[in-house]
Amino acid sequence: MRRPRARSATASARPGRAALGREVGWFVAIGLASTVAQALAYWVVRRWWPPLSADLVSLLVVTVLNTEANRRLTFRGSAAPVLRAHLAAGALFVVAYAITAGAVLLLRHLWPAAPTVAEVAVLVPSFALVTVVRFVVLRLLVFRRGR
Repeated sequence: MRRPRARSATASARPGRAALGREVGWFVAIGLASTVAQALAYWVVRRWWPPLSADLVSLLVVTVLNTEANRRLTFRGSAAPVLRAHLAAGALFVVAYAITAGAVLLLRHLWPAAPTVAEVAVLVPSFALVTVVRFVVLRLLVFRRGR
């Protein structure tokens, strides 16, 4: 006769791993869509405005949409209030703008006549870095689940 197996520590940790896997999957999908949207928004707005203004506008629009998509899909089931999520995203926006504006300013310093395509090429990895920072902060501080 077979004895039932005792639950191991790893078996009890699986639901947390499954949730993390789902969260990472949604966050990557939303992050990729946001990066593309932000690059396109920057490209369009940059036709009329200087680099830092175009960065500010594209980042602002995409941050609001990104936060809401992550609140509804990535971190669904979290008890974090909507206002708290968007206020945290506002604080992250300041960090994100510092990173992306710094990237554009550095490019413009090194290559004053850089075309818009070069600016976008510098901004895309900056957007990706911001996405990783956003995931860590949102997961650990805003949408943390009770232990």
